[in-house]
Amino acid sequence: MFSKWAGQCEACGAWDTLAEQQPASGVASRFQGYSGSLAKVQTMAEVGRDELVRFSTGMGELDRVLGGGLVPGSVVLIGGDPGVGKSTGLLQVCCNLSLTRKCLYVTGEESLQQIAMRARRLGLPDKALLLLAETRVEDICATALKERPEVMVIDSIQTMQVADSQSAPGSVSQVRESAAFLTQFAKQTGVAIFLVGHVTKSGDLAGPRVLEHIIDVVCYIEGSGDSRFRVMRAVKNRYGAVNELGVFAMTDKGLREISNPSAIFLSRHAEAMPGSVVMAIWEGSRPLLVEMQALVDDSHSENPGRVTVGLEQNRLAMLLAV
Repeated sequence: MFSKWAGQCEACGAWDTLAEQQPASGVASRFQGYSGSLAKVQTMAEVGRDELVRFSTGMGELDRVLGGGLVPGSVVLIGGDPGVGKSTGLLQVCCNLSLTRKCLYVTGEESLQQIAMRARRLGLPDKALLLLAETRVEDICATALKERPEVMVIDSIQTMQVADSQSAPGSVSQVRESAAFLTQFAKQTGVAIFLVGHVTKSGDLAGPRVLEHIIDVVCYIEGSGDSRFRVMRAVKNRYGAVNELGVFAMTDKGLREISNPSAIFLSRHAEAMPGSVVMAIWEGSRPLLVEMQALVDDSHSENPGRVTVGLEQNRLAMLLAV
């Protein structure tokens, strides 16, 4: 073995017989796998039989959507329209979890004073919550290695950037590389990471589509501006079902979970009302009662029309045809 190039082998005297070999290095790289430095092949029997123990987020409806709780080392993306309650809900989760677990809230959109003011306005127990205002992913992971949190929130993934990419924050390459870097960090350290994601005008997550393939869980929070109720559902979940539904209400104290969603979908009448019917639908692992109402009026045109709200027009036509 020679430390530098040589034309002649000192052992046998032959010329031009030395070949260069690059040994596998344990130096960190953004292209290395989740196993870290040198990957080791193991049989299924050698891998630990003990499953990762989930822990509760403190919100029963969120635990339901996640499949029974938060898995250590998982990466969960929460998407939704602006003002729907993404940051507020995750701040509640972090503050409540910080009473028993170490949590780190990383913000790239607000100052630390704004985060603290919002937590106090909501009346949250924020004394033990760790806060960090940073957008460099490498610095965030270095701080997390030092503090050793069990849960970390990144608000938002569109503001993050990696040093190896020269594009602007929020671009396709920055979002992809930042998500890949954070996912690799989560797998190596066991830190559960929440990512806040913005959506486009069409309702899709802003950034590359590959973002949804990198992470473990993708959840959307839906809600209209004229309603205080919010619905969360998972469109991808490696640790549970994707058809679970979580219902929340936005109050002056933040998101409040609704344990009985059927109560908000039904009108309160002392007796049966004409044009109103209650039906049962199945969402995830529980049935929900919803109310359907019909209003009939005389038509002033030769071709009467049907208008639907909350129901597809073609589906209504098919039901009437049957």
